[in-house]
Amino acid sequence: MGTLTTEEAATQLGVSQRRVRQLITESRLPAEKKGRDYLIDEKDLKLVKDRKPGRPKKLAKPRGEK
Repeated sequence: MGTLTTEEAATQLGVSQRRVRQLITESRLPAEKKGRDYLIDEKDLKLVKDRKPGRPKKLAKPRGEK
């Protein structure tokens, strides 16, 4: 196991590089900043791998409400 770039991590997670950077900013994915790039330890991907992709579903409004 080694270190990954945001591009490599995004490919393995099936998300965009922007999403990987957002996970890093939210402190949900540990990473080390080297210059302008982030390096991610491959073993840390399991911390976010089991999350559900996409936006959460909206809750249905009770009948009669608009």
